Formats: sequence, structure tokens, C-alpha cells
Amino acid sequence: MTNDEIETAYQAEVKQADTDHHTPTAGAMTGHIVANLNINITKLHQALWFLTGPESVAIKSLYRDLITEARQTYDDLADVLLDEGQLPPSTTAEYEDYKMLEEDGRLKYHATEDVLTTTIEDFNTQNLFVTRAITLAEKEDRPAMAAYLTTILGQNNHDVRVLEDVLGHKVEKPE
Repeated sequence: MTNDEIETAYQAEVKQADTDHHTPTAGAMTGHIVANLNINITKLHQALWFLTGPESVAIKSLYRDLITEARQTYDDLADVLLDEGQLPPSTTAEYEDYKMLEEDGRLKYHATEDVLTTTIEDFNTQNLFVTRAITLAEKEDRPAMAAYLTTILGQNNHDVRVLEDVLGHKVEKPE
């Protein structure tokens, strides 16, 4: 492609993304999930690197598994978007625009219980977007996208249960 063709394609992408985010589509909502996954991977690393205390060895193993899972989901979900003719966010600026998870460098100094609780909250925040994206994918007749998003919802619910188990909490059915 020439530079002019690249610029034209990029401007069309930006315009379409703006339109999709003002009238939510399954693709746009799934783009938010990709951005949240990107941030979540960073936050999971922060937890892994800075957890301390007698239980940290076992919990760090759990966080390694969560990182591996999140990375795979991130890549697979981008493929689902591409398979559907959608463009996943692919720049730091897009991740910043589309993410809903918040980062805080202070978290590394918090007690293990606070870090686990924050991770649970992050999964619950991600599920808000996942459930909305499932609804939109079903409405737009995108069964493959809806199926994969449903798998993500199941994974997230499982991860919340495991993290709650570590905290000794009983998990209630998500609303």
C-alpha cells in the first residue's frame, strides 16, 4: 500500500471505531474487552511480582496461571474479531481509550488480601463488558463471537471463584 492508501484506510478505521463506540456493536464492545485484557495482564504481573507473605508462593503460582490464560484469551479474542471482519484495538492509545480497568502503582504495597480483592473486582468489571458483548453478538447474529465470549464469561467466573476461595469467601451467583 502507498502512504496515501494507508492513511485513507486508517482514517476509515478511526471513523468506523468512533461510530461503533457511539452506537455499541458486538465488535466495539469486544474491543473494550481486548483493551481490558491488555491492562489486566499488566495488573496480574504487578501482583505476581510484588506479592509477599507466607502464602505468596502458592498465590504467585495462581497468578502465573491467570497471566497465561489472559494472554491466550487476548490473542484468541483478537482472532475472533478478525474472523468477524472487525479490527481489534492494537495501540497503547486505543487501549487507554477503550479500557475500563484502572491501574495504580500503589497496589504493589497493599496486603495480599487487597490485591486479590482488586483482581476479583477487575474480573467483575470485565464481565460487564463480556455480558454486553454476548448480548450484542447474539442480536447481530454472530454465533461464533457469542460462543467465544460465553467461554470468557465462564473462565472469568471460575477465576473469581478460585480467588474468592483463596480469601475464604463464599461466591454468590453473579447478577
